[in-house]
Amino acid sequence: MLTTVFSCAVIGLDGERISIEVDVSNGYPGLIIVGLPDKTVDESRQRIPTSVRNSGFEYPFSKKIVVNLAPADLRKEGASFDLPIAVGILATTMQVNSDLSKSIFIGELALDGSLRHGRGILPVALWARDNKYLNLYIPKSNAHEAGVIDGINIIPVQTLKELVSHLNAQMIIPSFVSGREIKEKRVIINEVDFSQVSGQEHAKRALEIAASGNHNIAMAGPPGSGKTLLSNAVCSILPRMTFEEQLEVTKIYSIAGMLSQDTPLMLSRPFRSPHHTASGIAIVGGGAFPRPGEISLAHRGVLFLDEFAEFSRSVLENLRQPLEDGKITVSRAQGSFTFPARFIMVASFNPCPCGYLGDSERTCVCTQSQIVRYRNKISGPILDRIDLHVEVPRLKFEKLEHQGAESSEQIRSRVNMARKKQESRFAKYGILNNSEMNSQMVRDICVLDNDSRNLIRQAVNTLHLSARSFHRILKVSRTIADLAGEDNITQIHIAEALQYRPKED
Repeated sequence: MLTTVFSCAVIGLDGERISIEVDVSNGYPGLIIVGLPDKTVDESRQRIPTSVRNSGFEYPFSKKIVVNLAPADLRKEGASFDLPIAVGILATTMQVNSDLSKSIFIGELALDGSLRHGRGILPVALWARDNKYLNLYIPKSNAHEAGVIDGINIIPVQTLKELVSHLNAQMIIPSFVSGREIKEKRVIINEVDFSQVSGQEHAKRALEIAASGNHNIAMAGPPGSGKTLLSNAVCSILPRMTFEEQLEVTKIYSIAGMLSQDTPLMLSRPFRSPHHTASGIAIVGGGAFPRPGEISLAHRGVLFLDEFAEFSRSVLENLRQPLEDGKITVSRAQGSFTFPARFIMVASFNPCPCGYLGDSERTCVCTQSQIVRYRNKISGPILDRIDLHVEVPRLKFEKLEHQGAESSEQIRSRVNMARKKQESRFAKYGILNNSEMNSQMVRDICVLDNDSRNLIRQAVNTLHLSARSFHRILKVSRTIADLAGEDNITQIHIAEALQYRPKED
């Protein structure tokens, strides 16, 4: 007898239907799994028989059981196919009597028949809903995660025995009903307020512009000048994520296995701060079965790269595509996987190896060759993709005594206003921020008067700016105008944007 049960695999960020065909017949006894299973799936040949037996059901040890995971050319990974395979075997041996055609089953079985917490449940729930499945059977511990999705019947399962009783109408497992309050709640955890940062008004202004237009920013200064504190405060001035953005971020964390049971929905913008020794795969994502890296975990939030020049050059060069396109494509033998990576990159570094080049209090001890070698770690194309460059000098004692003038709440109100103007402007373009404009949008939207055009023409010729730098100056100018509540870019906005170009230009 042949039975088909449906499950779902997560490929990149999207779901893919897996048809699990189970055939039980006379022949050489054993459980055979075909369809490109990985080692974990193959090990289910030991888990499933024990789990079925310990749940009080009959397992056909004397029969030949063939399980086909279709499509056969797609590599299957993980233990989440345990539950649908077990259900298929029980249905084939007439121990489950139910219509399984409109249901998705997913979950890892323990040897006692209970279901373990899994990852990647949210993208599975989204896929199942969009493909018109009625029921989604998942581990009970994942119910809150899947429950943020409307339009599908979420059935939380504790044990295989409980599930079979439900399918045979011997008992009813109540469907999970999500509490709506989680979608409205805002959580702020250990955010640094801008009022805690003394001085550095120029850097604060640059960070406000970066937050308003989603621009990348680099801060250079001696050790202890406040670069890290400023970077940690950026999230406190970013607007609250929309529910759609929360879903985007939560999907990524779900797939990465970083979503806690207590936090089924990512409510606050992510802040990621990888160490400078992190590998390329850790930063951009990858692996045999590609997983999102730090740049994707920072999606819709902030990626803080402290000691920017200490990252390996190859890692920094890997940032070219995501900084330009807001996504990263990882290619492997089984295909290409694209992960979103639309973040604000905040890079901080010292001006030289010792950190005191240009400092008013301490003398730099680096040789010229050391300084050149240190700066050459960051390539021109990477610097060209950073919109704002700002110096963070050492503070005098008088400024250290005073608290910051403005709170994050005050700055965030201006950022919200600027972002609302951008949201209205780009409604027909399908983007959200000024930094996402392509060259054609820049020409259409960033219209200059004669004075502004003359100023930027002089800057391009004098500073030898690339076409990319030219467009980025216009994007920053547009954001500065939005913060000022102006409909048109003026000479004043261009002049301020030019202040944030690196000195090397």
